[in-house]
This record gives sequence, structure tokens and C-alpha cells, in this order.
Amino acid sequence: MLFDSSIRKELGRSFGATLVVLITVVMTMMLIRTLGQATKGTVSPSDVMQVMGFTVLGQLSTILTLSLFVAVVGTLSRMYRDSEMSIWFASGQGLASQLKPILRFAWPIVAVIAVLGLLVWPWSNQQIQELRSQFEQRSDIDRIAPGEFQESSDGTRVIFIDKDSVSQESASNIFLVEQRQGREFVTSSKTAQIQTVDGVRNAVLTEGQRVETDQTTGQIKLTHFDSYTLRLEDSSPAKTSLTARAISTPQLLQNTNPVYLAEAGWRAGLPLAAFNLLVLALAITIVNPRAGQSTSLVVALLAFVVYYNLMNMGQSWVASGRMSLGGYLLGIHGSIFAIAALGLAIRHHRWHIKDLWQRRGVTA
Repeated sequence: MLFDSSIRKELGRSFGATLVVLITVVMTMMLIRTLGQATKGTVSPSDVMQVMGFTVLGQLSTILTLSLFVAVVGTLSRMYRDSEMSIWFASGQGLASQLKPILRFAWPIVAVIAVLGLLVWPWSNQQIQELRSQFEQRSDIDRIAPGEFQESSDGTRVIFIDKDSVSQESASNIFLVEQRQGREFVTSSKTAQIQTVDGVRNAVLTEGQRVETDQTTGQIKLTHFDSYTLRLEDSSPAKTSLTARAISTPQLLQNTNPVYLAEAGWRAGLPLAAFNLLVLALAITIVNPRAGQSTSLVVALLAFVVYYNLMNMGQSWVASGRMSLGGYLLGIHGSIFAIAALGLAIRHHRWHIKDLWQRRGVTA
């Protein structure tokens, strides 16, 4: 009992330290990625922190799984290095008996991973998609930025205004290019003001000119004006079609679309992967005094990367119809569990191919 409590305390300290480091690294990476998206115009600059927060929250299940896996491998490596495992084995306990205290510590984390994967993951993706849709569907006035060429929501208009003397209702040195009904309109004016008439916003351009070009015949028409009223189209919020990642888990299971089934399999596989990695950690962790102390950790990280790549590959197979959902869960997670359990049994009973060959020879 004392040994169980001590190993759980050490697992808790190692898990907490690893979790803090991984969250810091992931937040830094997501911040850089989100800033790049804001620069490209995919995300609003004012929503950078929200998008980053939702992204990290959605990836928290993977972060917890990796933190738990690294914590178990690190703790077992330290016990091998300090000969605590030798004392444990000398007391008549095998390697498989370590699984009980590890599961006592890990089961709440695995439950949290299941909740994050089944509920929080689609919710965070839905929030990110809504923020992006709202930014893409903003009105033409909201798209205007001083000193930059901005395209309208329908792609038929490009607007440029000068950086100087810009306010919410007026601007100076306006340049406007429109494509409409096979004609190109190039309009420039010194000033512009926003006026609202019957709930419709219009831009009133003053002291400018308008060049109309017929793209079929090449005929050009030049018009000078003192005042020109241009209607600004305000984009009405359209209903956003959610992707598979943003749909709730019950709705995924009600749909027989292979893409939805693949997403449901991915979410269901997150807690299974966390449990399989616990068993795999016991099977692969061993410290050789002649080798480097980080050998087990490197092998563990490699196993984690391979496992998650297999999950992604299986998800793509289910989405393309090449594999069923049950085949995906049994083929990927079932195979990993069988390999981990077999490796744990071999190390627990200390089976060797040489011993099995000698026993076969004696029997013969």
C-alpha cells in the first residue's frame, strides 16, 4: 500500500510538470499559427486569442494522453535506474502488478480525455468555425482598411482609401474598381461619407471621376461628377454548414456518412489510445545502465507518433469507405492493445525465445 501511494505521488508530480511544459509549447505554436492566419485574412485580428484558446482546448485530449504516457515512462525509468524495480521484483511481484497502481492514478485522466474527445472537441471546433464565418461574412464597410486594397464580400469590388483623415463616417482619396455585367468601372474621388437612408448604408463620393470600360468592345466612357452615391451591400449572416469536426457526437452516430463515422471513430479512439499507451509504457520501458538514460523516452515518443499516425491513417480509410468503423477500432486499437499485452506478458513471465526452444527440444 505504501508503495502504491508513493508511485502515484511520483506519477502526479511527473504528470503535472509534463502537462505544463506541453501546454506551453502547444500554446506558443498555436499562437504563431493563429497570427499567420490573421495575417492572411482568415481570422480576425481581434479574435486571435479566442481562436488560440479554443484550438488548445480542442487539442487538450492529445496533450493529456502524451503527458500521461511520458509521466509513466519517466517514473518507471527512474525506478529502474535507482534499482527500485529490482527490489519490487525481489519481493515476489512481477511487472504486471505495476499496472494496478498506474490505473488507479490514470483512470480519472482517461475519463477526462473521453469527455474532452466526445464533447469538448466538437464544441471548440464549432466555436472556431463560427468566428471564421463571422469574419468572412462581414460587410464591405467593415472590410475597408486604410492604406490597403480590400476586396468586397462578393468579389466584384476592390476598394482603397488613403491612410490620412480617416474616421468611422468619412475618408479621403478613394479608389474603387467594380466588375459588373461585363463592364469594368474605375471610380476615384477626393472624399467620401457614409449616409444611412431607410436602413441602407450608402457611400457618397464627391469631386471625382468614373471610367466605364466595356470589356467586350473595349469602348471607354469617362464621367466627372460632383457627387455620386454608391450603395454598400451589407452581408447578411448566412447559415454556416458545420464540418464533421464541429458536429456533436450523437449527431455523428445518427448519420451513416463515412466521413462522420470516421470522425466518431477518432473521438472514441482517444480514451482507448490513452489506456493502450499505459499498457505499452510498462512493456517498453527498461533502462540499460550502459545506454543513455533517455533511451526509453525516445522509444516512447516514437511509439506515440506511430500510434497517432496509424489513427489518422485509419480515419482516412474509414472516410474513404475502405474500412468500417468496427474494423478501424479493432484493427488499430485492438492490435495495439494485443501487442502491448503480449509484450507485458513476455516481460512479466520473463519469456525468452531461447528458453522456449530448449523446452521444445526437451519435450521432443
